[in-house]
Amino acid sequence: MSIGDNIAQIRERIAVAAHRAGRDPSSVTLMAVSKTFPVESIRDAYAADIRAFGENKVQEFTGKADSLRGLTDAQWHFIGHLQSNKAAKAVELFDAVDSVDSVKLAERLNGAAEAAGKKMSVLIEINVGGEEAKSGLAPKSEELDRILSNAAQWKNLSIQGLMTVPPYADDREQTRPFFRQLRVLRDEIAARSLPAVSMGVLSMGMSHDFEVAIEEGSTCVRVGTAIFGERQKL
Repeated sequence: MSIGDNIAQIRERIAVAAHRAGRDPSSVTLMAVSKTFPVESIRDAYAADIRAFGENKVQEFTGKADSLRGLTDAQWHFIGHLQSNKAAKAVELFDAVDSVDSVKLAERLNGAAEAAGKKMSVLIEINVGGEEAKSGLAPKSEELDRILSNAAQWKNLSIQGLMTVPPYADDREQTRPFFRQLRVLRDEIAARSLPAVSMGVLSMGMSHDFEVAIEEGSTCVRVGTAIFGERQKL
C-alpha cells in the first residue's frame, strides 16, 4: 500500500480506538515519525494531510530542512534525546522539542529561543519503565519538580505536557499500565495549577501500541513504521 493508504488505515484505527474510549477522534494528533526516511516520503505524508512530523537527530534533519521549507504549515518536532550543546540548532530547526529531560536542557532551549526571538513548545519526557537505556525523568524525581517549579522563569518556553516511550512488549496490553501511569502523573501535575505549565498534551503510543495509548488518554501518537514501512538504517 502507499503511504497515503497507510495513513488512511491508521486514521480509521485511531477513530475506532477513540470511540471505544468515549473520545472524539479529533482529540488525537497523528504524528508521522519521519526519522531516517527521505524527503519524498515526508512529502507523501504531507499530501495525505499529516502536519506533525517527528525527527530524532539534529544532524539528519539539518540535511532535510531546506528541501521541506515549502511545507509551510507542517510542524517539526524533535523527539529524540537532545544534548544541551545542540539546543540552539534544535531551536533553529524545530517548532517543538518533545523530549526535555533536565533543567539544564530547558535553560539552554529557553536561552536559544530568546536569542532567536522565538517561543518553543516543549514536552517533558518521562521514563515510566525506569529503563537505564532510555532517556527521560523518573515520574517522582527532584529534577521533574525543578523543571515544573522553574517553568515561569523560562519566558521563551511553553511546557505543554508529557511524553513517554514505555518498555517494548509484543503483547501491547502489557504497555497499558505504563500509559496509565503517565496519564495519572499528568493529572496530578495539572491539579497543582502551576504557573506557565500546561498539561494538555500526552504524547504516547507508537506503531504497535497506539490504540492502547489512545484508550488510556493519549492526545498524540507517534507513528513511523506503520506509515512509512520498515525503517531504513543510516
